[in-house]
Amino acid sequence: MAKVYYDDDADLSTLKDRTVAVVGYGNQGAAQAKNMRDSGVNVIIGSIKNKSWDNAKKDGFEVYEIREASEKADIVHILLPDEVQAQVYENDIRDNLADGDALMFSHGFNIRFGTIQPPSDVDVIMVAPKGPGVLVRTTYTDGFGTPALIAVEQDYSGKAKSVVLALAKALGATRAGVLETSFREETESDLFGEQVDLCGGVTELIKASFDVLVENGYQPELAYFETLHELKLITDLIQEGGLEYMWSCVSNTAEYGGRTRGSKIITSEVRDNMKKILKDIQEGKFAEEWVQEYRNGLPNLKRMRAEDKELEVEKVGSRLRKMFRR
Repeated sequence: MAKVYYDDDADLSTLKDRTVAVVGYGNQGAAQAKNMRDSGVNVIIGSIKNKSWDNAKKDGFEVYEIREASEKADIVHILLPDEVQAQVYENDIRDNLADGDALMFSHGFNIRFGTIQPPSDVDVIMVAPKGPGVLVRTTYTDGFGTPALIAVEQDYSGKAKSVVLALAKALGATRAGVLETSFREETESDLFGEQVDLCGGVTELIKASFDVLVENGYQPELAYFETLHELKLITDLIQEGGLEYMWSCVSNTAEYGGRTRGSKIITSEVRDNMKKILKDIQEGKFAEEWVQEYRNGLPNLKRMRAEDKELEVEKVGSRLRKMFRR
């Protein structure tokens, strides 16, 4: 069983006299920075001079170039896209880390796969909210919080656990509960979920089921509703109460059909493919592939984006959403 921590397990006074530099002011960076500031933490922003810089200024933060922000802070929280973190770390952060500082992340990719190698005299910690930035912020302002994962990769100070718990509390996460994990477990399970289920698996399932209906003479508009539009209704039920709650909310016909036919879609061959994908993640093959893709200018990703924009399910959905938009 995972260890779960709540408000009473964390002490915000642990962060007294410490400065957190949030590096990157996108959706997640802005939300986390605001939550920590509202919890009484001294937060500054590290950014390049672009729209994010301007947004952070408008939101009342002290904003510095990343190099200077990392010099001023003793907790450097990197909230940049995975693919750019290593270069920014090497250029602007590494040489500015002092003895006893903390290097913080919300996803373990670069630590797990060694593209960032911190010095031995800093703490390496993670707080990973399990939700997008907008949810992290709105649940906090509503008086609750978004659940999160915490991990300590390197405990140089001997106090890394109390620091990461305090940071989780400052984000509002301990109001909902935080689970203790490791950088390895968080990274590998996160990548697996994205590829096999949440992003990769579900989009391919939608495309395939839509195509089967249309190829067999069904109207594309009806196919869109049956294979894509109603998916949110089902996932909302699952999130609210679990799989069995969802089954209790749909018709008996839907339940019987789903329970008896679902395993014909997710066959043993599909499960074997999932295991192969997990192995590629564990062995670092996916990480190597993704880093090389980024360094080459994202040719495959750009091609796939362009191709999928032309899919019939995308064009039909665009038309229908405009028709039914208030």
